[in-house]
Amino acid sequence: MNNKDLYNYILGIADNSLILGQRLGELCGHGPTLETDIAGTNISLDLIGQTRSYYQYAAKIQGEGKSEDDIAFLRLERDYKNVLLVEQPNTHFGYVMGRQYLFDVYHLLLMQGLANSADETLAAIAKKGIKEVSYHKRFSGDWVKRLGDGTEESNEKMQEAIDDLWTYTDELFDLTESDEKMISEGIGVDASAFKNQYYDEVTALLKEANLQVPEGKYFIRGGKKGVHSEHMGYLLADLQYMQRTYPNMEW
Repeated sequence: MNNKDLYNYILGIADNSLILGQRLGELCGHGPTLETDIAGTNISLDLIGQTRSYYQYAAKIQGEGKSEDDIAFLRLERDYKNVLLVEQPNTHFGYVMGRQYLFDVYHLLLMQGLANSADETLAAIAKKGIKEVSYHKRFSGDWVKRLGDGTEESNEKMQEAIDDLWTYTDELFDLTESDEKMISEGIGVDASAFKNQYYDEVTALLKEANLQVPEGKYFIRGGKKGVHSEHMGYLLADLQYMQRTYPNMEW
């Protein structure tokens, strides 16, 4: 097994959780209600907790004496392998819940597959995370239905979010070279195998929420290869500020 491929495979999973966790963390104290605010913050903490486990393992595999913090905070933008969906901004609450739901459905399917990985560490992380991600999907899906089948204004805003975010969903199923190598060794999960299941599930909920399923066939991709949107640099500027301003700081 090539450690570099395993390292890159882990980053492809972990970076999604880190960046989405950071996005949700931006909303702490800004939720529409206290309960929703706390729930969003807890989801952010869940995602970052999962990220820590992945990065600790990745640092061990890399064998360069780096820590989880080095991997999280000291890489350049092009070194992050997250999909474009998770870095999209918190335009309004509909976008937050739409982005979360579109990722959560994929994330749960991925975790369920990863729980059967030949890599015992990845399987253990996935088994621990399944319960958390199941809650994430239920929470975000309920909000998509609530907003879509709510008032005329909430329906319009939820539809706007789904229309804009839909174009980023197909990238979830792209396979990198490292993905393919890990799949061949029984370590990785072939996300393309559950692509139809993903879209069937999302489509069913959108219809239940009185929302139109976007018909566009044009999809944007690039994040998995390190080619990110204009939003990523600003996000990393906030995320990495302390570590870059005060190198080697210790609490």
